[in-house]
Amino acid sequence: MSPKSDVGDALPLQRSRGGESSALRLSDVGKAYGSGPTRVVALDQVNLEVQAGEFVVLLGPSGSGKTTLLNIIGGIEQPSNGVVEINRHDIGRLSRKLRTRYRREHVGFVFQFFNLVPTLTALENVEILAELTGPDAQSRSRTALERVGVGDVADRFPAQLSGGQQQRVAVARAIVKQPSLLLCDEPTGSLDLVTGQQVLAALSDLARNARQTVIVVTHNSEIARMADRVLWLHSGAISKSEIIENPADASELDW
Repeated sequence: MSPKSDVGDALPLQRSRGGESSALRLSDVGKAYGSGPTRVVALDQVNLEVQAGEFVVLLGPSGSGKTTLLNIIGGIEQPSNGVVEINRHDIGRLSRKLRTRYRREHVGFVFQFFNLVPTLTALENVEILAELTGPDAQSRSRTALERVGVGDVADRFPAQLSGGQQQRVAVARAIVKQPSLLLCDEPTGSLDLVTGQQVLAALSDLARNARQTVIVVTHNSEIARMADRVLWLHSGAISKSEIIENPADASELDW
């Protein structure tokens, strides 16, 4: 799979190359809902810089702002204030149409629930997105499935797959467009240890070897052991940041 050459013509974003620049920068980002006495601050002056190919884990209790932060990075929500830069471009300045294209072409989303279409095969579930983002949809879809270790189940339906296989198909669907950012919200929340390890191994491989920037939101502190960096959110703010010098392999995790 190779990036489309016309991306920069319609959308002023280019996929990062390792070491060239930060893939993501947030400056004084805030998000509030409502006004007056009902106003709720979900994010408060968040500053963050993430490098291309970095594996980042966001930890925090429910209501700490993790999912809101992920949604803002992914262009699903807009911040109330501050700047969100992806590869040095402020996505807050994009029109609604270009933000939609940004999400479609530059961001991959993986959620706790697989959201696969039950009447389509694994390959067809990936092809749905591949067809929206470039030519050779079937070939790129097979490559994405192989990349996350489920190429051998391409012709099976979701009901014929294990939970771990279904989630890896969901990851393949997210990466078939070669996104700059892969955003994962509780990707192992509904999986047991073994299948969770399989999914995390696939995500780690994408960061280490494919140089895709991976951000994982989780309540499971054990997953933090395999990150390059761990961020703790509390009451909408980053309360702590830690670099992990020797990240663990997914097979070493236990919960």
